[in-house]
Formats: sequence, C-alpha cells, structure tokens
Amino acid sequence: MLNAQGERMAEKKGKNENKLDNRRVDSKDRERPELKKEPLSKEALELVAARFRALGEASRLELLQHLMQGEKSVQELCQLTGSSQANISKHLSLLADQGILARRKQGLFVFYSIADQSIYTLCDTVCGALENRFAIVQKHFSHSPSER
Repeated sequence: MLNAQGERMAEKKGKNENKLDNRRVDSKDRERPELKKEPLSKEALELVAARFRALGEASRLELLQHLMQGEKSVQELCQLTGSSQANISKHLSLLADQGILARRKQGLFVFYSIADQSIYTLCDTVCGALENRFAIVQKHFSHSPSER
C-alpha cells in the first residue's frame, strides 16, 4: 500500500510540475497524510506554537544543523557560527527549554546535543518540501514561455 501511495504521489507530482501558481499549489492536487489524532486543545496548540517560534529563527536553525552532526560545546558552536558566546548561549537555552536540546556540563564546559529526535524528521520534511518547490520554480523560469 505504501508503494502504491508513493507511485500515486509521484504521478501527481509529475502532473503538477507544469502547473505553477507563484503563490500556491492547488490543495486538491496534493496527497494528504492521514490524521492520527483528534484536534488539539487551545492549550496544546499554544505549546506547538511555542515550539515553532523556537525554530523560527535562522540562527537557531544553524545551531541545530551543526548539532545534527553530533554533540558540541558552546565554544565549538561559537567558532562554527562566528557568533558571540552570549548570543549562542541565549539561543541554546531557548532550544533546551523547549525540550529540543539536551545540555551536559563537564567541568567548565557545557555541551549540547539534540534531545528531541523528531527534529530530524521535521527538518527533513520542511527542507524536502522547499527543495521540491524550488526545483519546480527553477524549472518554470529556466525555459522560454513556448517550452512550458
């Protein structure tokens, strides 16, 4: 069943590549995932929104990208990003408070790692969707109007 669903999605993707609205893809042409749960309460939605706000800063996403390679100290992250220790520590603390990162102190050093493994899936999903969208846009604009 999963294979058939993947084939249907690939077939639909091929059809949609020639239809490009600069703002959106028609939602009826998209394959929708099956919902697994009941709708969330307002309180739960606030928690979800807080998680997305924590991820809504490019500097934090850069830190996550480095931490996806493995545990790193604050000093290592400062060197990798070129940012100040105060700035890096602020962002890391926010991500840790959201449960996204784990912190470990060893002597004078603090090390951070990914605590919430769902971050890998979320990043892959969002990045994959953007790569697909950019590929469609690039294809649309790389041909003359008569070739579209």
